[in-house]
Amino acid sequence: MANLVLSECGIRPLPRIYTTPRSNFVSNNNKPIFKFRPFTSYKTSSSPLACSRDGFGKNWSLNVSVPLTTTTPIVDESPLKEEEEEKQRFDPGAPPPFNLADIRAAIPKHCWVKNPWKSMSYVLRDVAIVFALAAGAAYLNNWIVWPLYWLAQGTMFWALFVLGHDCGHGSFSNNPRLNNVVGHLLHSSILVPYHGWRISHRTHHQNHGHVENDESWHPMSEKIYQSLDKPTRFFRFTLPLVMLAYPFYLWARSPGKKGSHYHPESDLFLPKEKTDVLTSTACWTAMAALLICLNFVVGPVQMLKLYGIPYWINVMWLDFVTYLHHHGHEDKLPWYRGKEWSYLRGGLTTLDRDYGVINNIHHDIGTHVIHHLFPQIPHYHLVEATEAVKPVLGKYYREPDKSGPLPLHLLGILAKSIKEDHYVSDEGDVVYYKADPNMYGEIKVGAD
Repeated sequence: MANLVLSECGIRPLPRIYTTPRSNFVSNNNKPIFKFRPFTSYKTSSSPLACSRDGFGKNWSLNVSVPLTTTTPIVDESPLKEEEEEKQRFDPGAPPPFNLADIRAAIPKHCWVKNPWKSMSYVLRDVAIVFALAAGAAYLNNWIVWPLYWLAQGTMFWALFVLGHDCGHGSFSNNPRLNNVVGHLLHSSILVPYHGWRISHRTHHQNHGHVENDESWHPMSEKIYQSLDKPTRFFRFTLPLVMLAYPFYLWARSPGKKGSHYHPESDLFLPKEKTDVLTSTACWTAMAALLICLNFVVGPVQMLKLYGIPYWINVMWLDFVTYLHHHGHEDKLPWYRGKEWSYLRGGLTTLDRDYGVINNIHHDIGTHVIHHLFPQIPHYHLVEATEAVKPVLGKYYREPDKSGPLPLHLLGILAKSIKEDHYVSDEGDVVYYKADPNMYGEIKVGAD
């Protein structure tokens, strides 16, 4: 009888109960979503329920003030959740779907052009600032000015290093003689053996991301790490001591490697490079002798204030920047061995960093990924070239966190990485940094 009434009023009879799901039941990620067939609504009247005939005629109609409809529940897929899932699916250690030629093709042609006059203008600017700062600090000579001078001059020494670094890569100009002369003047002035460093830095670029063959801030295997004595381990993984490592690296390289940037017989160099290494060591010695003589002229305390402290600020900048080019990303980045390593895959593990107002002072050296892949691009084209290749690199390019005027945000990143990135496994062709829980007590870190 109930079915007859409902049928006469234009509503379908109730369906039978089935023991198995019908087609109107669908599953999405194991979460049931029910889809209901909407009821058909009819013209309303003043009475909620009216039948057109007495009794149970066939012209019954159901009149309601609001249509009896239901909607399918919408599953709210949060964009943040989708982004997180996509991030988890991305494997930074997998071979990229593009090659080096694809990246090269995306770079505007003018970005490859080296303008020696423009390069020299940066040299003249920086040298003029260095002498002006020294003259001003010596003239004022008070303890309010000296700390500001040390920070400013140490940063300018670091800027001189970056320009000499461009000479070493040949991105300063197409004239090798000009590159070598300017490179020697700039690097010798801050006690860096130009050719010795240039050659080892070339090795770094040619083997970036390789556990054993890389030259700069590469990881130690667990076996080498465990062989370190306690003072070496403490120096290597304690701030700020580790940020003073560069002069010691020049003398004796990294743990597990032998040789010196000053000695032509070091296995860093080929026999044909012996003369270059001797030339740079001679220039370095001449600069050291000049500094000793100046101690007798102006006094050791004045030389410490004018040159000694800024030199060590420069060293800290150098170690700070070069370390963060290859460490400290929120996601662990791979290092490679054997057949898994390639020039492209190794270069894609480098990182760009934003240094705020320092970007212009140190010649955009924080724009580092494109520099590592194509070190012949002049520094004044790095930002434009990077923007051009981002669509090609996709997720393999890690956008740097934006800095305030000063890159204070990088201090926490540095401290976290020094605390957690100690060594990699002795075996495996794609490896990630691990932490020594006994270094600072139990260290809570995410999964490798």
